[in-house]
Amino acid sequence: MHKTNYNKRSSNGGIHMISRLIIAAAIALFFTPAAPIRAQEHPEHPKKSAEHPKQGAEHPKKGGAEKQVSTADISAGIKSNIAAKSKESPDGKFHVTYEGQDLSLDLTKVHDDRLQDLGGGKYFACVDMKGTDGKTYDIDFFLTGQPGKMKATDTSVHKIDGKPLYNWKEENGTWHKAPAS
Repeated sequence: MHKTNYNKRSSNGGIHMISRLIIAAAIALFFTPAAPIRAQEHPEHPKKSAEHPKQGAEHPKKGGAEKQVSTADISAGIKSNIAAKSKESPDGKFHVTYEGQDLSLDLTKVHDDRLQDLGGGKYFACVDMKGTDGKTYDIDFFLTGQPGKMKATDTSVHKIDGKPLYNWKEENGTWHKAPAS
């Protein structure tokens, strides 16, 4: 009888050990960062190696002394730019020219997951805006400057009602606009 009880305890101990290992593995996977997966989530927008489309040279590499700008700084910068431009217009709307048309827009969403510090005091932001025509416009912005003093240097309509007008393509570490496929 003693031998039978020992075997039952041994098999129960093995089951408890396996259960503990499974729980430990699940907890470890839960806390593993998902950043490598998210890093390639939005290939249609320029990333850190991006080049401002109107410039002829690659961005300089970030130096050790350069202050890292957070996505919250970039988000605040684009919101501030949109608010300032809207305040200047007679109708209180943000205006963009697209194919000769003046679009009157209201900010609906900043894509915080697509904000990028491109290095060299240059940043990328993407927002959704609602037009007075009822359409949703995805607008790409390039900004320069430091937190609290960012200025938009380039603005373009990227999508209308979710349909891309162009895509971003990387060539040798530099991002360029490419025709939508």
